[in-house]
Amino acid sequence: FFFVGPDICGFDIKKVHVILHFKNQYHENKKSIRCKVDGFTHLYTLILRPDLSYDVKIDGQSIESGSIEYDWNLTSLKKEKSLAESKDRKLTEDNKAQDWEKHFLDASASRQSDWNGELDGDWQTAMLQKPPRQDGLKPQGIDRDIWLHHKMKNTNYLTQYDLSEFENIGAIGLELWQVRSGTIFDNFLITDDEEYADNFGKATWGETKGPEREMDAIQAKEEMKKAREEEEEELQSEEINGHENYFNRFHRRNEL
Repeated sequence: FFFVGPDICGFDIKKVHVILHFKNQYHENKKSIRCKVDGFTHLYTLILRPDLSYDVKIDGQSIESGSIEYDWNLTSLKKEKSLAESKDRKLTEDNKAQDWEKHFLDASASRQSDWNGELDGDWQTAMLQKPPRQDGLKPQGIDRDIWLHHKMKNTNYLTQYDLSEFENIGAIGLELWQVRSGTIFDNFLITDDEEYADNFGKATWGETKGPEREMDAIQAKEEMKKAREEEEEELQSEEINGHENYFNRFHRRNEL
């Protein structure tokens, strides 16, 4: 499945999430896609194509596009782990040298300066006798060893899973967390026809965006008119109160 939509939280987070669920993992687009932040309705569109390209649109305009393979960091799936391999390398009495536990190479030995290979033959490091076993020394043997996983190229890491095809979609879910009410969602569409999706957006959101902005402008004018009237009433009230205060002071002075 996939997840797409705006996330607005405080002053810092204003982004469009685009998350793909692939091979039991969530992969989020690594690009920062900014969403619209205003009081108007907006149309969000995600296009996933068979050539592994994608397009994110807001109000019919492309705001981000690229490669599904790279923008979701799916290139890490090009290599897969092989199965763990084990090999029995236990030394047995049959393949051990007869002097395996009796001698060892003298690491401090070096060839003499007057050694003549033609006369003396090939120089070999001297072998030293090991101390008795009761001294606690024993050869370091190699028992059963596990070869670690090694990574190999997975040529079918995406061809086995077509990220542009989704079958048997049975539901659409909304993930919401709001501190202000009034958000409305409508006209959800899932299709494999880009042209049809574009026409559908124009026939729905495209028909309402104009009247919505006109209505907002009318409401803004009405609010400005109301605020201006309230301000004028307040000024008139202050002026009347001023006249009354002057009359009262003048009347008291005449009485005195």
